[in-house]
Amino acid sequence: MYHVTWTMVLILSAAMLGFALYIGVISSLRHDRAQHNAYAEFRRELALATAPIGQAEPRDNPTTDKPKLLKLGTPVAILYIPKIHVREVVLEGTTSSVLQDGPGHLRSTPLPGQPGTSEIMGRATAYGGPFGHLSRLSPGDLFLVTTGQGKNIYRVLDVRREGDPRPAPLTNGGGRLILATADGVPLIPAGVLRVDADLTSPVQPAPAPVLTGSDLSSAEQAMGTDTSAWVPLVLWGQGLVVMACLITWARAHWGRWQTWIVAVPVMVFFGIAVADQAARLLPNLM
Repeated sequence: MYHVTWTMVLILSAAMLGFALYIGVISSLRHDRAQHNAYAEFRRELALATAPIGQAEPRDNPTTDKPKLLKLGTPVAILYIPKIHVREVVLEGTTSSVLQDGPGHLRSTPLPGQPGTSEIMGRATAYGGPFGHLSRLSPGDLFLVTTGQGKNIYRVLDVRREGDPRPAPLTNGGGRLILATADGVPLIPAGVLRVDADLTSPVQPAPAPVLTGSDLSSAEQAMGTDTSAWVPLVLWGQGLVVMACLITWARAHWGRWQTWIVAVPVMVFFGIAVADQAARLLPNLM
């Protein structure tokens, strides 16, 4: 009984340590790989002039075909902020799972460069923390957003936190971009930090909108959580528990070292799967 209890406690401790390791280190590797793939895809689409310019995919016959929304995670822009060394592919959507791969474009807003107020959200700490240094931006700083319509230059107005006054309303036909991330201590958010920036380059034409803010789920709002992760989390968690029981049995009947040599890779696989789903239940800007 002592050995069984000790083994289960060891596995539980390893799982908790593994989750912290996943959020702090392994998640950054996932982000880097996803960004590499997204950059290759978006660069190809820019070369072929097929990059998205709106909320919906291009239609073969605009007069008869119904608009089909872009898939979540579709690359839509490249964000370059030289002052804080950010160069990220922006993906469509702002759910927690999308923001694991990079900053996301809030789907109910126009794309950067178009008239109106666009919004891009990004994580502050986990999965590479691409927006972790937004607070270092100052009024007058310039940054660049490249879309399927070309390069768009923005000038920072200011950084604001919860309760700070909003900037003056846009003039007719103007463009603005909001960059949003978590505020506060890393992994302990205390609100949302936003950077407001106005478009200084020519405004690009925008297709008719398909989505509005009321069409989005709570998972796509700032600090939202992705509750769809519960089902895969439970399934992977059950697999992890079964493996823990098998390891406990094998250690008692097979031998300590033989068991751990076989078990460690398997537990790492199940642990990463569980951690990945559990991270989707955390606020999307962390």
